[in-house]
Amino acid sequence: MATQTGAAQPNPSLIFETLNAYQSTAALKAAIELDVFTAIGERIDTVEGLAKRCKGTERGVRILCDYLTIIGFLTKKDQRYAMAPDTAVFLDRRSPMYQGSAAGFLTLPGTVTAFMSLAEAIRTGRPTLPGEGSISAENPIWVDFARSMAPAVVPAAEEIARVLDAAAGEKWKVLDIAAGHGTFGIVLAKRNANAEIFAQDWAPVLEVAAENARAMGVEARVHRIPGSAFDVEFGTGYDVVLITNFLHHYDPSTNETLLRKVRASLAPNGVVVTLDFVPNEDRISPPRAASFSMMMLGMTPAGDAYTFAEYQRMFRNAGFSSNELRPLASGHSLILSRP
Repeated sequence: MATQTGAAQPNPSLIFETLNAYQSTAALKAAIELDVFTAIGERIDTVEGLAKRCKGTERGVRILCDYLTIIGFLTKKDQRYAMAPDTAVFLDRRSPMYQGSAAGFLTLPGTVTAFMSLAEAIRTGRPTLPGEGSISAENPIWVDFARSMAPAVVPAAEEIARVLDAAAGEKWKVLDIAAGHGTFGIVLAKRNANAEIFAQDWAPVLEVAAENARAMGVEARVHRIPGSAFDVEFGTGYDVVLITNFLHHYDPSTNETLLRKVRASLAPNGVVVTLDFVPNEDRISPPRAASFSMMMLGMTPAGDAYTFAEYQRMFRNAGFSSNELRPLASGHSLILSRP
């Protein structure tokens, strides 16, 4: 087929890069498991040294580190490797902002396998994970989530504490819905010595939250509400209700049912803090928030990444009068909702 002079030539590179993208996931996961980044942080930066430190073959370590350099996690000069700035902050195990544990949850074999059958999920409208997918009752993946993902949410938890002015020390009763690792409530308890946290989730998941609360010295002020958020009694008089990374799992009608229950639990001047991925109205920007809908397509029967307009509609239908959107640097957004 003839093309215009000077026009860009068709290029299949994106097709093959995308079809091979699983290799990037596997390479990063392997590097985390082998502790390659921590070793480089310790100034072990040659193939020979890394192979010895990471207990791998020189061929394997060379190919892995070269690949990580190609995709941007490492740099290479004079046959020595160094970490890119973000890699040093988030993937060196010695860093206080280490997030390598997220690989444990994000690459669970069942989840990865389910996405290889995405066409079937699109045809049927059902995830190819067993049962109701990730929202199945007592699903053990949420224990994996609680153990793996806590470090990744600390910046957002600290931002919530700042937005709410937790340091002012007001007497707070806080409900943390689907608390998981408990980090959001724990950070509020750390920043406000007068905050009492009521963490709701499945009982085995709350065991992890309790461990984390104990480690942070706030266990006495973190109370457990085991069971489904849709079934258990929350109680009343909450000054703050946290709904973090939860509403995206369900359809709007189901969310409105929960939000009415949340509305009834609030103190008169209480606030609901929703943390979630909130795409723009075009649903393709910003990329991280907008692309989260794909995760929900593969893992839930009806979940989605909802726009702010959709969240406003859900909250209004549940009896809330005001909603304020605050985008965060992490790619998440906060929605502050009041009766």
